[in-house]
Amino acid sequence: GTSQTLSLTNGTVQTVTMTGNCTFTMPTATAGKSFILLLRQDATGNRTATFTGVKFNSAGAPTITATANRLDILSFVADGTNWYGSISQGYTP
Repeated sequence: GTSQTLSLTNGTVQTVTMTGNCTFTMPTATAGKSFILLLRQDATGNRTATFTGVKFNSAGAPTITATANRLDILSFVADGTNWYGSISQGYTP
């Protein structure tokens, strides 16, 4: 869909297959919480992802891999106030 609220009740490793451009809303930033998001493009590809309330490094928010059927791995950790994110990109599942 076009929006998804991530929830830690769904586990610490979550998988989403992109079927459209999507805005992800983060759960409450509780100190010490973390999770991994496996973000896969569908067979069409070129989907975009936006993450609300996440601080990425000085390079800014990443552009996810646009190639069809590719996988990006995003890691998130919370300090009680903010979510911090990092990404590893372009895997062929």
